[in-house]
Order: sequence, then C-alpha cells, then structure tokens
Amino acid sequence: MRKEILKLTENFAKNLKFERVSAGLTQRQLADKIGITTQSYQAYEAGITMPTTENLLKICLVLQVSLDYLFNLKI
Repeated sequence: MRKEILKLTENFAKNLKFERVSAGLTQRQLADKIGITTQSYQAYEAGITMPTTENLLKICLVLQVSLDYLFNLKI
C-alpha cells in the first residue's frame, strides 16, 4: 500500500509541474490563483506535501485538468 501512495504522490507532483509549465504559469502565479503561499505550492511539486481537497479542486479548475489525470489514476 505504501508503494502505491508514493507512486500517486510522484505522479501528482510530475503532472502538476507539467501542466503548470504548459499553462505558462510560474509557481508564484499558480499559488496566488489558488490562494496559498509559494512555499506551500513548491512543496506540492516536490512531492513533500499534498494539497487539501479544496486546493486540489482549485488546481484542477485553474489548470483545466481532472483529478484522475493529475494522479494518473486508471479507473
């Protein structure tokens, strides 16, 4: 189970950065759009912490992506 959680975290961090860069946003700009500090956002991309449910939804709305895409879920 632990390996699965680590893989989801890695997928999220990688896909989050890819989508942010593709959208032409800096870390600070995306952090501002979802209402968090740049340091908190950087921790998401580094895979150190995970966003709250509310912030996950905000990220999806800003980047126009789905949760299953960000986590690379196969449903």
